[in-house]
Amino acid sequence: MASQVTITPIAAPQGSRIDFGATVTNVDIENLSDADFQLLHEALFTHQVLVLKNQSHATPRAQYEVTQRFDPSASASYGHGATLDAKRSILHPDLKTIPHQPQVQVIGHGFVPEYEGLRDVQLRHPHHRTFHATTVPEAEDRDVTRFYRWHIDAALYGLAPPVATTLLAVKVPAGRTQTLRYDDGSGEEMPVPLGTTAFVSGEAMYDLLSEEDKQFARTTRVEYAAHPYIWMSSAKSRPTGLGLVSEGKELDAADLPPVDPAAVQVLPMCWRNPLTGKLALQVHPSAVRRLHLADGSVVEDLERVREMVYRLQRPAISPAHVYAHDWEEGDFVIFHNRGVLHSVVGAFAEDEVRLFRQCNIAGSEMPQGPLPVSAAA
Repeated sequence: MASQVTITPIAAPQGSRIDFGATVTNVDIENLSDADFQLLHEALFTHQVLVLKNQSHATPRAQYEVTQRFDPSASASYGHGATLDAKRSILHPDLKTIPHQPQVQVIGHGFVPEYEGLRDVQLRHPHHRTFHATTVPEAEDRDVTRFYRWHIDAALYGLAPPVATTLLAVKVPAGRTQTLRYDDGSGEEMPVPLGTTAFVSGEAMYDLLSEEDKQFARTTRVEYAAHPYIWMSSAKSRPTGLGLVSEGKELDAADLPPVDPAAVQVLPMCWRNPLTGKLALQVHPSAVRRLHLADGSVVEDLERVREMVYRLQRPAISPAHVYAHDWEEGDFVIFHNRGVLHSVVGAFAEDEVRLFRQCNIAGSEMPQGPLPVSAAA
């Protein structure tokens, strides 16, 4: 039976240069035929971010199943593994596990009396005040916000990055807007819906580079810190949310859990789209530790490493390249975690309740980098 699924590319607002994202209608996550999924699979790698409307009825089980279907060889483990349970991890306060579906997490803000087996849950929306080196004045907190942390959903130690992440909006506060400021001297700012999730395309990030920088990105590998979310737990972010400032606050090896050298990840700076072959500049800027260059040398100096990565990534997070999704209850978003970066945004009042479900599954294999020149010719 032919699929009735309709996929409509998201129209870029005036002044925007986004060329990714699509809205999907006539689809039901609870009753997904093989033909429906095949269309979603192709659409994900083509459009990077898919917005499926009216999925409030979708169960955590159905969410897990569709997420894993994008990488059927993957094990059933959550994308960050046991990092969630490490009290010092920067991820720990923001996630609650659904008891009967442990691959699915509850995130959001405010008090939730009961949800999917969880009771008396106090959720906390990540606020830049807890993570940035500088902050928006408290008097402006309701009106002004920042990107919290641009990232890829990935443990970046031991486990392969998930292929796809899914987010379901269960409860969304009544809409008001905030002004997102970059606060980096650029003067850039943009209006955003309250509690938006912001996305940028790694492919656009690569395409914006000069030819010289593209060559550098294609031939450089990124080494990530061991236990990165514990390692960075005392460090602070730039005001753009794009990587950390270098103040020597990262934890020493002696203060980390035991490190397995085989679990330390050295990944290509560019990841290849498995369907289109396009390259995405796909780097988690907060977790980088070293750069391995084409000539065999290694950039060890952490501040220099961060500056090099920041220079490459910063153009693609300017307002014209950001898709800030305006959430509605029942929105089920699937994004290609190996092709976009995303960030939490927003500051909520205590009585504004936001409830979301998130699922990502550790990948079955590592991302593929650029093809060798001879093979690509």
